[in-house]
Amino acid sequence: MAEATSIKKPNAFVAFFLSIGAWFRAFPRRFVNFFKRLGLGIANWAKGIWQIAKEGNWKTRTSFVVMGFGCLMYGQWLRGVLYLVFEIGFILFMIFEGPPYLGKFGSLGSVVQGPIYNDAGLQIGTTDGDNSLQILLFGVVTILFILIFVVLYFKQLRNAFANQERTEFGMPIDGTKEDVKNMLNKNFHTTVLALPTLGIAVFTVIPLIFMILIAFTSYDYKHLPPGQLFTWVGFQNFVDLFNFNGATSMGQTFFKLLGWTLLWAVLSTVTTYIGGMVLAILINTKGVRCKKVFRTFFVVTIAVPQFVSLLIVSKFFDTQNGLVNQILRNLGWIDENIQWFGRTHLARAMVVIINMWIGVPYSMLITSGILMNIPEELYESARIDGAGPVKTFFKITLPYMLFVTGPHLLTQFIGNINNFNVIFLLTGGGPTSGDLMTPAGKTDLLITWLYDITVNGTQPDYKTGSVIGILVFIVCAVFSLIVYGRTSAVKNEEDFQ
Repeated sequence: MAEATSIKKPNAFVAFFLSIGAWFRAFPRRFVNFFKRLGLGIANWAKGIWQIAKEGNWKTRTSFVVMGFGCLMYGQWLRGVLYLVFEIGFILFMIFEGPPYLGKFGSLGSVVQGPIYNDAGLQIGTTDGDNSLQILLFGVVTILFILIFVVLYFKQLRNAFANQERTEFGMPIDGTKEDVKNMLNKNFHTTVLALPTLGIAVFTVIPLIFMILIAFTSYDYKHLPPGQLFTWVGFQNFVDLFNFNGATSMGQTFFKLLGWTLLWAVLSTVTTYIGGMVLAILINTKGVRCKKVFRTFFVVTIAVPQFVSLLIVSKFFDTQNGLVNQILRNLGWIDENIQWFGRTHLARAMVVIINMWIGVPYSMLITSGILMNIPEELYESARIDGAGPVKTFFKITLPYMLFVTGPHLLTQFIGNINNFNVIFLLTGGGPTSGDLMTPAGKTDLLITWLYDITVNGTQPDYKTGSVIGILVFIVCAVFSLIVYGRTSAVKNEEDFQ
């Protein structure tokens, strides 16, 4: 018994990394189970369709050809008309719009547009040709439209078969009047969310799929539509990104920037969180006067737009005409201007410190609300038991803080991985270095490097930018999935009820 009690559990830091290893070890099994469940789902779906075709009456079987027929024949006029209108719209779309883009989707076009000149040698137009960008975009839209049609097609078949079964068993069928009532009462949330969901599909899902597919093409400055065409290249762009030939290869640059991106995310998250927590504790300490005034000062810093604060601070620390260097020279403390953003380590330290000025007020406001809601009885019990301020902080205050703000910290960490403003407005990614591929700099995050190689350069490389975007998403998604389930907000919820 003594031997069993003498075994110590690993500390939280070690346990966290052990849990990450366990997650990766279990990933292959989860991956296989996912496809098993997917296969069973497809088999059950096919079995259900076969049952409808075999046992359905003439009304239900007519729905295989005329969408909504099984609803119309049983008095569900609203559903039936909507299904029928969608089918007619789909047929018209596939006759006049969809096939040209769908047919060229595999090659992304073959006819290049060319100039048309008049007798004087002046260009007066261009010849008809393919546009790879439009073919890819509208090809994605066509494929998604087809998938939506397939889902609704089989849904209306199940609806028709359900109406048939309810009729055979003498059960009532909800008509148009009941459907409208449900839309405005029982299913009102679905009615309200329909338009936002459509907006998400159009402005988020389709662009996301489009961006992912760009990673598998040759879309760069050499293949800019409509003057040039780009083609599918498979996984070649991923292979090129992980090319490690040479000190300034793309692979070397990617992993160096990935390391700095993760380090920046950790430092910026921890410093702003701890700084805000300490500030909140100091302001909420008994005996401190004018608490509202202190909070107001920090709220004012939040009210100022972030890009304004960053631009002003960048001018303060300008190497040539910066206010800070001028003051230091006038005081006789320096003889030469300090290159605040011209040296790697100093520039990285500066962006972390300046980010604290922007992020600490947010953390202060969040943690202030938590401090004021921690039961005072816990602190009184701790003082009676002889616990000092330090022990009270680590046993009561900090656990409550982490419980409430755990998901927020995760969100903040992911946000800092993609924190474009701070780096771009302060350093522009600099300073440059000979061990990084142009145009990458020592303070560049993956997101700012992506911007440089796609937008902020003379030779945009959209395919590589898309690959980087996919990898950034994978890093954020994997970290979120691993960490969220291990935060105290999820694991220790019962301790704080």
